[in-house]
Parts: sequence; C-alpha cells; structure tokens
Amino acid sequence: SGNPGPGGWGVVVNFNDGSIYEMGGSAAQTTNNRMELQAAIAALKLLAASGQSEAVSLYTDSEYVKKGITQWISSWKTKGWKTSQGKPVQNQDLWETLDRLNSQQVQWCYVQGHSNDVCNDRCDAIARAFAGGQTPSLRQAASVDSFQSNSIHPTGNKTIQSSSVPLDAAMTDSIATPTAEFLDNPPREVRVAQLRNLMETLQMAEEVASKGYLITSSELADLMDVNASAVTSRGDNWVWRNWVVSRVRREGNQILWQLERVD
Repeated sequence: SGNPGPGGWGVVVNFNDGSIYEMGGSAAQTTNNRMELQAAIAALKLLAASGQSEAVSLYTDSEYVKKGITQWISSWKTKGWKTSQGKPVQNQDLWETLDRLNSQQVQWCYVQGHSNDVCNDRCDAIARAFAGGQTPSLRQAASVDSFQSNSIHPTGNKTIQSSSVPLDAAMTDSIATPTAEFLDNPPREVRVAQLRNLMETLQMAEEVASKGYLITSSELADLMDVNASAVTSRGDNWVWRNWVVSRVRREGNQILWQLERVD
C-alpha cells in the first residue's frame, strides 16, 4: 500500500573543497522507482550545470536505477523500449531523460539503504520530509565535517506521515570543485532550494513578530544568516526585510530583540 502515493526524493552533492549542495522534491502521486529516477536526474542536471570535466561517483540505494542505467538500458533501446518479455519499459520518460544526461564521466555506485551511511541517511531524511509535506532546511555550502555531525540528528525522520510513502535516497559524490560560473549562476534546482529556505526563514520571522516573541542576538543572527556582531552593530532600531527590529532589553549577558511587521 502507499505505492503509488505521495513521495519525495533527496540528493546530497559533496565537492572536494568541502562545499555541499542538497536538493529535494516531491510528487503527490508517484512510485518508489519514479522518485529514485528523479533523484538521479536532478543530480546529473546539477553536474551538467557545474561545467566540470572530472569523473564523479554517483551513489544510489536503488538497484533498479543502477542496473537499469548500467546494464538494461542498452537492450531496452535496441528493442524499442521493450523488456525481454516484450512489455513496455515502465517509466520510459524518466529513463530517456536519465540516459541523455548520463556519460562516461559518471561512475554509478550502489550503497545499501538504512546501513548507517551518513550521506545516504541524510538523503533519506530529505526525501522523507518532502514526502510528508514538509520543507526541510537544505544546505548549499558547508564543511563536510559539519554536515556529517548534523546529518545523523535523530529528529530527521519525524516528519514522515506513513512508512508506506514512496521514498528516494540518492546521493552524489563529486571530486571536483564547483566553478565560479556555477556559484554565480547556480542551476534551477539549487535556486529553487534556496528560495524554499528563504520562504521558511520569512515564515519563522513572521511568527516571531506576530506572537511577540523576544529573541537573543545569536538567535536573530541565525534567523538572518549573519554573524552576531552584525546584529549588535546596527543600533537599537533598524529595518530588516519586512520587519522593524528593536532592541528591548538586556537579560544577563543577552540582548533581547523584537520584530514588528512593517505594513
């Protein structure tokens, strides 16, 4: 049960300079295999947009994807997208897209799911969040060490609504450094992920303002994604996006701030 049903996919890309790009998405009515394919497609689109020429390793916990792209697809195409039994290949549209994006640059690797592989577990958490209707925070630049320590947080799976929801956990591991062009003009998948993160931040700020919560300088800095010193150096009253930020009082070593919506 639950397959087909709502599903999610997740991708983690590791560059050799320590940069990390995470992506994910969902579909209201889908299957496990379609989500597995969608994750691999998103990973290869990101690779194509990066402009790198070095070999990369792409890890997936789907034997269906790995065997399909490395063993079965040549026969499928020769037979007009028919299986050895003469039946139409399922998910042909996604297989054709994946085939166009694939190249000798990509080394396909299988990693067993739910085997305590840190990156695969992180992919699974991203996919589960999207499948459950949530929008997880996605990293676009972080050190590998920081990522590994944060990705095994036990709250990662709490947003899933049903264990039967189709999920995907694909992982890419790149050995190349992202180009300047890639960082200045990231692909659509990255831009959409950044927009999701921004919307989540703005929703949190709106809740803080509407409920009259007081937050510390460090909490405000985390919300704004700046250093704490950048908060305290701005004075007692200033504007950030749609809110007036006001210094309220000091409690011990902490300065408390209030957000008020600007209409």
